Amino acid sequence: QVQLEESGGGLVQAGESLRLTCVASTSTLAMAWFRQVPGKEREFVASISRAGQSTLYADSVKGRFDISRDRDKNTLYLQLNNLKSEDTARYHCAASAQFGLTTSRAEHYVYWGQGTQVTVSS
Repeated sequence: QVQLEESGGGLVQAGESLRLTCVASTSTLAMAWFRQVPGKEREFVASISRAGQSTLYADSVKGRFDISRDRDKNTLYLQLNNLKSEDTARYHCAASAQFGLTTSRAEHYVYWGQGTQVTVSS
């Protein structure tokens, strides 16, 4: 069993930046960030491979967000730059128990954190 704990969310203005952190209780395979707004489906944001050499982004965040990981610290990061009001959501990190490469499919991740809220005011 892997425990995931996110932090770093907050209230910012449009155009500002945030850095989200997800600490895992042990080493993991591929990891990802998803986000969800109440009443809407969970949305893929970014994924990173086990080794950290491959990344995958949703078109809506490509060029603005950067996913990275520190395997020595069992920590996943998401740098959010040039934030927009439509980025407002609860951001969850996820870890796969089977896949080592990047994947955008939520069903490929079995471990999920409780999330951290990001609110962007325009």
